[in-house]
Amino acid sequence: MSSVCPCCSDHKGDEPAIPLTTGDVRLAQAQELWSTARDKPVKLRMETSGLGSEPPMTIHQMFLATVQKYGDYPALRVKKDGMWVSLTYKEYYQHARAAAKSFLKLGLERFHGVGILGFNSPEWFIADVGCILAGGLATGIYTTNSPEACQYVAHNCEANFLVVENNKQLIKILQVRDQLPHLKAIVQYKGELEQKLPNVYTWAEFMKFGANVPDSELDVLIDCQKANECCTLIYTSGTTGNPKGAMLSHDNITWTASATGHMINLKMAEEELVSYLPLSHVAAQVQDMWICMRFAGITNFAEPDALKGSLANTLREVRPTSFLGVPRVWEKMQEAMKAVGAKSSVTKKKIADWAKGIGLQASYNSMNGDSSVPWGFTLANALVFKNVRKALGLDRCRTCFTGAAPITKDTLEYFMSLYTPLFELYGMSESTGPHSISWAEGYRIMSCGKVLTGCKTKLDKPNTDGTGEICFWGRHVFMGYLNMPEKTEEALDTDGWLHSGDLGKHDEDDFLFITGRIKELIITAGGENVPPVPIEDALKEEVSIISNVMLVGDKKKFLSMLLTLKCNVDDNGDPTDELTPLVVEYCRQHGVIVSKVSEIVNKKEPTIYKTIQEGIDRVNAKATSNAQRVQKWTILQRDFSISGGELGETKKRTAPYPFSQERNL
Repeated sequence: MSSVCPCCSDHKGDEPAIPLTTGDVRLAQAQELWSTARDKPVKLRMETSGLGSEPPMTIHQMFLATVQKYGDYPALRVKKDGMWVSLTYKEYYQHARAAAKSFLKLGLERFHGVGILGFNSPEWFIADVGCILAGGLATGIYTTNSPEACQYVAHNCEANFLVVENNKQLIKILQVRDQLPHLKAIVQYKGELEQKLPNVYTWAEFMKFGANVPDSELDVLIDCQKANECCTLIYTSGTTGNPKGAMLSHDNITWTASATGHMINLKMAEEELVSYLPLSHVAAQVQDMWICMRFAGITNFAEPDALKGSLANTLREVRPTSFLGVPRVWEKMQEAMKAVGAKSSVTKKKIADWAKGIGLQASYNSMNGDSSVPWGFTLANALVFKNVRKALGLDRCRTCFTGAAPITKDTLEYFMSLYTPLFELYGMSESTGPHSISWAEGYRIMSCGKVLTGCKTKLDKPNTDGTGEICFWGRHVFMGYLNMPEKTEEALDTDGWLHSGDLGKHDEDDFLFITGRIKELIITAGGENVPPVPIEDALKEEVSIISNVMLVGDKKKFLSMLLTLKCNVDDNGDPTDELTPLVVEYCRQHGVIVSKVSEIVNKKEPTIYKTIQEGIDRVNAKATSNAQRVQKWTILQRDFSISGGELGETKKRTAPYPFSQERNL
């Protein structure tokens, strides 16, 4: 095979490979801020000073810089046969190069996709980075996708390879293989193949394919990569049609990883985290892969059943220095701790309540820049806070983040009462993850923080109270949607600002508050605009047994609500009819003995329905107008879920709940 880079027309075949360096700025000529073609570079939104002016880097340059200084430090850790096994940064880099050479040997074409379908693992990372080094487009695919959804993504990115975790995922791909004209091979990274099939390989077989590819051949290909070219595709959840492939450049990733770490004061080779959220989602990928790589941190991989219960054990073993949880993860922790507390003795309950009162005040003091703590704090910390953090595995955790979906004030204050504040993040796939960040030195409850250093926020078409559409500017703004110029033009205006579709406002200290989504705005029959999220969140805070709320009323004379109760989930993460222990206890305290959702719904259990109505009455009392008052509501038999289509992979509500449910109102 030739060692001439196929994408560098000015490179002569008889020249030696260009020495690889980390310091050179490599940019392709580009006139426009956006692109929808896989091989078309973009103009970067460079600033003249500060973080926004930092020299652009490719993924390889960032990786190599870490390897050269921290090559013998641990990079990836995973449990095998009950024991933690590590790869150093040097080994990680060597594995990624080996994977890249195998991709080349098997025919990966420049700017073609490598789809990765499986739970987080070292192989996931190695396949992703190896694909990028080999000039492909790394493309995560959700493990919950149907065969048809997998086919759409793989076909859209013209995938040459699909890397799957196990036989379950392999079967999905085999069902649609004949509809993937660009597919050359499938690699299974866990276990042996159940049957030998043409062009289907185990991970071990795959990693050996490139052994004879000269390093110089890969080096030339790496060296011709430019920081303003596409290297990764993040597919959006597709709530309004097919998923869109958000094209991220090398600079999108390397700059965002660097800027985020600097803003929250990360130190080199000191960070350790647990990887468990879907890597096909931008939040997990940027934190677990790229920020960790940039700051020489350690990524520990959770067990595949993390969200079904094993995450707690992993956290206690790893004791991460940083932890990102979607709201549902924090809510489950809250529910579990409350359930334990409910069984405590009267004395222990009194001590816990006393300590939490102190913790909440201390957290609010800290949030407001007041370093003083209430009397009794030292004792409360020793008796309660330290023990709780240790039990959660968060005793070394400097930053507990929440993001990817809205979180309630009740949950935020609960963790503040344990002197473990949760810092909200806000962003999109189209902004390479974070756009605004909360951290210890800068947070406000219910705010998603301040704009990422080096970026800008604009509130478009603000109303009288300053609420407008949140628009982003910065080097984190994506290139465009692959092969979708019309959708790209909807997202990026003519000046290059990314329109989020979210509504928000700033306070006097420039903290950003999200107030809703433009598309979620309910316009009543009387013509009044009603943002549903504040009303939905208010009810969840008033009535603790409610899991999900959906406000209904577009083009209607009045507002109605669809409610679900907190229930246990099965091994697949689907809601069951079984109420959570906290709901059972709540009902018992109100003189109602039940254990199932259906027992409450079928009987329209008067006492429970009365407490919900009283909660709605309290919410209505705070309404700014009659049009914002809820007049009807019903409890649904089944909670929202991913499989039901109401929630996305991060437990964020996707499209509106089917309006056929209105017949229940």
